[in-house]
Amino acid sequence: MPHPQPSLPAPAHPDVDSMLSRKFGREVANYFSGSPLNRLGFLRSEHSFLSQALNHPTTSFLLCNELQPLVQSKEAKRIQWVKYDDIKDVVGEDPFAKDEETVLKEFDSEKTSAQLVFLGVEENAKGGLEYQGKNLYKGAPFFAVDVTPRGEGKVKDACTALIKKLEEQGMGFGKGRIMELEAGDAAIYAEARQMLDWNARNPFCAQCGQPTLSVNGGFKRACPPQDVATPASGARKPCATRKGVSNLSFPRTDPTVIMAIVNHAGTHLLLGRSKRFPPAWYSTLAGFAEPAESIEEAVRREVYEEAGVLVGRVVIHSTQPWPYPANLMIGAIGQSVPDGEKIDLGNDPELEDARWCPFDEVREALKIGVSGLGDPAPPEYKGGLRLPPETAIANQLMTSVVNGFVGVEAKM
Repeated sequence: MPHPQPSLPAPAHPDVDSMLSRKFGREVANYFSGSPLNRLGFLRSEHSFLSQALNHPTTSFLLCNELQPLVQSKEAKRIQWVKYDDIKDVVGEDPFAKDEETVLKEFDSEKTSAQLVFLGVEENAKGGLEYQGKNLYKGAPFFAVDVTPRGEGKVKDACTALIKKLEEQGMGFGKGRIMELEAGDAAIYAEARQMLDWNARNPFCAQCGQPTLSVNGGFKRACPPQDVATPASGARKPCATRKGVSNLSFPRTDPTVIMAIVNHAGTHLLLGRSKRFPPAWYSTLAGFAEPAESIEEAVRREVYEEAGVLVGRVVIHSTQPWPYPANLMIGAIGQSVPDGEKIDLGNDPELEDARWCPFDEVREALKIGVSGLGDPAPPEYKGGLRLPPETAIANQLMTSVVNGFVGVEAKM
């Protein structure tokens, strides 16, 4: 049976009347967006805040094993949050007890600890932390912890023991791509997964190759000037990242364009399929934006490379965070030029097929032919076109186009 699809996050301030909403319609919020947390990024450098947040009774921790979240059941509809007492042995002593400058000076590359990331606070929670900075900040804190057993020693043993304990209590970690979580949980998991993955991928400095240290609540990695594990003075070899204000590495996000392309007459939608898709399953075209390229240019280039179609006007529709591993899907709607609508798959053999689908066919498929990539077709499906689920931005783009985003003015 197909997995039941979770609801999408609500757009920001949907009930507030505004000039932009009247002109362009309500904002579209895609799956993995709409986090209920205020990230308070400006407090990540304040260790007094992070330390209080770590030890507060309302604090919740999201555990990930091999980047898969701890969930309440096999259906993976809700995250299973844990408390600080559950992860004390994994995290060790309070990593925020000392300020960042001291932590850098006392860096020891031979000491390991589970990766910890501050995700933000839920401001509406009762009894949450109250922290007086330049303003008074309130909320229940949330952290992510990587409990993947790695290497050797106490941390690995603690992670292994914790996972065993959780499994004995009937909990487990999600499998595959997690697309069944409720909207708020999905957005929190997306942040956690991307940040834990980035930290795991960057244990060494890209400039000098020496071990780096996670700082700023898990959102930066620094190349410390010295290492307690180094013989003699502990000083490390010079590194360019320690000059000026560049003593850090920030997490990356890769912009990716995904586009619903309408023919010049405004009657058909360009869809494609790769060899890995199940039979009759099509989607919108997509690809990575390249350096020194605008989003509009990336849309035109990708459509030409993959399908040979020439695109004219391009507008941005909505965006979707995609933590597999670190993409921002930038959804666009474009329209082909009259003499550039012939499909040609000979430029880049990425697609197995591409075709112009009538709007009516797409509308029908959106009603009865929607399913996840690895799921069977829904019971009401009797054949014909199959499309991605509502949790995919491709679905939102197609829905917008065939339900009126493109009107009669497109035919002018």
